[in-house]
Formats: sequence, structure tokens, C-alpha cells
Amino acid sequence: MTWALKRQLFYVGVLIVFFLVFGFLIIFPYVNDIPSCVDNKQNGNEAGVDCGGSCIKACTFEVDEVSILWSRVFQVVPGRYNAVALFENHNKNTAIYKIKYKFRFSDKDNIYIGKREGETFVPPSGKFAIFEAGIGVGNSIPVYTSFEFTETPLWNNVSQDKIDQLKVSVSNIKLENQDTSPRLYATVRNDSLFNIPEVGVVALLYDEKGNVVSSSRTYLDILGAEETKDISFTWPESIKGNIVSKEIIPMYNIFLVKLK
Repeated sequence: MTWALKRQLFYVGVLIVFFLVFGFLIIFPYVNDIPSCVDNKQNGNEAGVDCGGSCIKACTFEVDEVSILWSRVFQVVPGRYNAVALFENHNKNTAIYKIKYKFRFSDKDNIYIGKREGETFVPPSGKFAIFEAGIGVGNSIPVYTSFEFTETPLWNNVSQDKIDQLKVSVSNIKLENQDTSPRLYATVRNDSLFNIPEVGVVALLYDEKGNVVSSSRTYLDILGAEETKDISFTWPESIKGNIVSKEIIPMYNIFLVKLK
């Protein structure tokens, strides 16, 4: 074999190796995918397809349904009502960023008279309330109220560290002028080091039998880190019944809170 032929074979060999390496780099991602949470496959440490494990999305079979404890309407003034539903999320570390819902109202004969639709979030672990204000149903009087989520929930995992850090406490609850112009006072405090935006606060008033006799709601655009704010709830008419306990439920979308 001549020196020239050897040199030609060397260059051909180098060219073949180059194309083999280049082809491998192109083909490798298709034949050897790195597991991810958006590849429509169950791989890595996922419990299902793109859910569970280290994925943000929780698998449906890993979470329990939210329990609807009750749903009711309360008259504010004749012809205007507030609708409230109370829930419990049994899932400690999963929450819903956004989900649509619907209230339906019926009269004493269980005849449908109206509805109210909306959108909310579901916080992780514990009780939460959904409140709709200023509902009008013409000359009808709503007696029965039903509630339903109108789309499939998309559950997301929330780190225990974030849940542990974000705490809002309520104190100094006081009801005044129940028989004339009721006003409920309370103090809310952000016990964390992070700003919490869009805090909705729902008040529930209970009689001696444990029945909710009225409800109201207020908003805070933001509750700053370690900030304390005085809040109040008002009613345009007197509240009937013997109020023996008050429950105040502060709620915020945990996905909107950014930890530094």
C-alpha cells in the first residue's frame, strides 16, 4: 500500500468518524429521552404520566376530592343575597391554582330560580370558603342552594417548606350592634417574612346550635411581611339569632406568593 493511499484512507476514516459522531448527536435525543414532566410519558420518578414524584403536577389518583361541608344563601336586604359554600381540602400538600364553579338556587318548591358562576383557587389543607355577593333572583326567594365545580381540577404539589412559612393569624374578634347596624371587627396578621397578595377574608356567624346565621367578606389587596391589619365586616340590617361564635377564614392563593 502506497503512502498516498494510506493518507487517503486516513482522511476517509476521519470523515466517517465525523459523520458517525454527528449522526449520533442528532439521533441520541430521540432514542434516549431524558425524563421530564412534559414529555407525555411516565418516566423518572413519576407516579403517573407527567405527574407525581418531582413534578409540580399531582396525579389525580394521589389526591382526595374536596369535601363540600355546606352551601347556603343569606339575605342581605330584601331581594339581595350572599351565597357561601364551606369546604375542606384533605390534601396536605396539594392545591389548585384556578378552577371554575357554579352556585344554583331553588325556591321552597325546589324550582330552579337562578345561578351564579365564578372562578377560585383551592388552598392546601384545611377549611376554605367561597363567597358570592349581591345575588338577585327577581321576586323569588332562594331556599335551597347547591354548589359544584364545573371543570376537572388540576392539582399541583406545594412544598411543605412554603406551607410552613406562610401563616396568617386572626385575633381580637368582636361583634357590635347586632340588633341595629352590625359590625364585626378583627385583626389579621401575616406571621411570615413574605408579602401575601389578594387576601380574601370571610366571616361566619354561628348560633348556639352551630348553625351559620350570616356571613360577610372583606378584601386586602396585600398583607405585607409581618404586617398586622385591622379589618371589619358590616351588615345593612340586624342579624337575627343568638350569636355565640364567630369564624373568620383568611384565604389567599399560595401560588401567587413568591418566597425569596
